[in-house]
Amino acid sequence: MTSSTTSAPVSPAPDQTAVRAILTWHSLDDSGSPISVAAPLFRRQLDWIADAQLRVVPVSELMTLPDDAQAVALTFDDGLANFATEAAPQLRERAWPVSLFVVTDRVGTDNQWRGQSPGIPVLPLLEWDALAELARNGIAMENHTRTHPRLDGLAERDAAAEIDGAADALHARLDRAPEGIAYPYGACSPAVRAAARRRHRWGVTTEFRTLRTGDDPFALPRLDAWYFTRRSHFSSWGEARFRAWVWARRAARSARAAVMGPPRLTTTAEDGA
Repeated sequence: MTSSTTSAPVSPAPDQTAVRAILTWHSLDDSGSPISVAAPLFRRQLDWIADAQLRVVPVSELMTLPDDAQAVALTFDDGLANFATEAAPQLRERAWPVSLFVVTDRVGTDNQWRGQSPGIPVLPLLEWDALAELARNGIAMENHTRTHPRLDGLAERDAAAEIDGAADALHARLDRAPEGIAYPYGACSPAVRAAARRRHRWGVTTEFRTLRTGDDPFALPRLDAWYFTRRSHFSSWGEARFRAWVWARRAARSARAAVMGPPRLTTTAEDGA
């Protein structure tokens, strides 16, 4: 898929401030889990993006757009099988670019990795053949590490091995080096970002906010699409009420993270328990 626009580039209305943001999804399913958006809602979200006349561009282009651009980049984490059945056809129909972050050592298995939060459904991951077909159709395959660990909890050498090993696998299997990386759980220390810089052009976190001029390209924030349940979340894009809503959601997430702490590592059968 190539970069496209929903219409000619649109400047903000007088009561708006230009907003560039990266949206992220994980799974399109009906479980209601914290990583799940129902497929009908996803289709409505795409319609709302189009109705708001937001430019839809790759992450690398979003970073270079001028401050008066109303634009969004679309990303999916984990490489779940339902991306191919539910998301890819909708995006292909619109010719919108999207980045898919792949956990390379888990390809063809499921999302039962260490540190998975309670309440997350067990979901199948795409096979390499399916990933290759998606890549041939323009989906950007990006790095989500080898095994989905919390990178800032690893020794520097081990974190680098997770990042480099996944980059090598994507290049070998898909004949394209990844441009970007999504840090599992959004965790990225200075050492982790330094390791990412050696092989990538940008990295994304789970920090809930829009882009700002001067953002570190290896610590980019994203907006979790799980919260975008109303048309007004897009029709008010850039307005004061939109910025207030983003701020409130960010504050609530920060408060919850302070109480809950980082993901607890759980033992799986694969770990030899």
